[in-house]
Parts: sequence; C-alpha cells; structure tokens
Amino acid sequence: MSVVTRPVIGLTTQTLHSIDGIPPALPASWVMNQRYFLAATMVGGVPWMIPLLDDDLATLREIYERLDGILIPGGVDVNPAEYGEAVRQECGNLDPARDRVEIQLVRWAIEEQKPVLGLCRGLQVINVASGGSLWQDLAAQNAAFQKHDYFPNAGYDRDHLAHDVDLVAGTRLATLLATETVAVNSMHHQGVKHVGRELIVSATAPDGLIEALEGAGDSFLVGVQWHPEVFEMADPHTRHLFGSFISASVEWRQSRSAHAGQVR
Repeated sequence: MSVVTRPVIGLTTQTLHSIDGIPPALPASWVMNQRYFLAATMVGGVPWMIPLLDDDLATLREIYERLDGILIPGGVDVNPAEYGEAVRQECGNLDPARDRVEIQLVRWAIEEQKPVLGLCRGLQVINVASGGSLWQDLAAQNAAFQKHDYFPNAGYDRDHLAHDVDLVAGTRLATLLATETVAVNSMHHQGVKHVGRELIVSATAPDGLIEALEGAGDSFLVGVQWHPEVFEMADPHTRHLFGSFISASVEWRQSRSAHAGQVR
C-alpha cells in the first residue's frame, strides 16, 4: 500500500529593507508574513522558506527540485523593468532580487507543470513571468478603475471585504469555488494590464480589472489578486483554493515518483 506524504510547499521571501519604514541600519534579512505558512500548513502542506538567491541559480534550482508546489505571496511592487517599462513615480518600493527569484521559479514550474499558487503580488508575478505586463498604478493610469488600495496602514482591516469579483464560468477557479461571485479583500494599487502567454482570465472586478488568472493547460497554475490567507480555513472559498493547490501538489509528487520508477 502506498503512503501519501505531505507535499513540500515552497514560499518565497522578501528583502526586509524593501518594506516601508524599515531602518537602513538593520541587518539584511529575508522575511515573510507567517500567515502564508500557517495557511499552507492547515491544509496539509509542509512549508519551505525560499531565500532570495538570485545570484546563485544552481542552489536555487536545488531548492526548487525538492518542492512539490510553489506559493508566491503578496508583497512590494514588481519592478517594471521586468516587463519592459520605465518606473513611474507612483510605483512603490521594489525588490529586484525577489523579482528575479520568483520569475525564475514560476518559469521552471510552468515548464515542468509543477503547481503554482499566486496571491496578490503572486498573481502579478505569474503574469509577468508569462510575458504579460502590469498597471503600475491603477488610479493614475486608468480613471475607469475604482478604489483597490484598501491597505492596513490606511486604516482598513486585512479581512475587509472591499468588493465582489465575478468568476468566469468553466474555469478551474470557478469550478473549485463553486460560485459565480465571491467577496474579496483588496490591498493593491497595481494590477494585470496585458495578459501573459497561455494564461486565461478567471475573475474580474466590477470595474473590469482582472482579479484572477490561471493556466490554459491542465496543470495547477492559479493566481488571485486578493489575500485568501487572511481568512480562516472555515471559509469555504479559502479552504477550496488552498486545498486544491495542496491536492495538485500531492498528485504532482506522485506522478514524478511514478515516472522515476518507470525510468529505472
């Protein structure tokens, strides 16, 4: 009888000094909100904190090889240089090392069909890694967009339900959430502009902003613009999203093991 082991889920980190208000005198550190790790753990994943080794791809690849799934958390803005644009004044703090690491990991994962889940910034990274682009500032670049920047430092709770999103029928996301609309939190000032290669839109906000993307193929490649990790796993939308990602990671691990056995 085969034993199902818990999948190892890699979670990327962020350079401490890319965060607003961090004194430059503090030592260089890689950090990440623990809520992402707890959410992955609560649905059966084994979280693995990924250092930003952007100048050591050999070691980064060794880490990648040990992962069954990759979770790209929220964080600071993606460097517009990654999608061929100059930085606008409205663009926030940047973390080039994180950009390079996450884009590389996503590209490896897409090539090998390893499961990827992107949250907020993670959605944007998936899009950029696939050749897409971003609105650097929604309010400044398109007057049609409504408010999306309900940030905690502006007095909003992280679980504040800012607006609904409409799910696209027939997509993986609509199927696993089993609904046509879902209320979401919203903590971003950037968003998907041009959709990357082999990606399809799976949710939109009332103002037309893309709120979720997924891969056009069969592998699990899903990014959402909101922060489901904030909500308890008792919330069905959060549980189904994370649970489906973990299940896909288990299946990927089993498929890889079966293939290795056939090669022998």
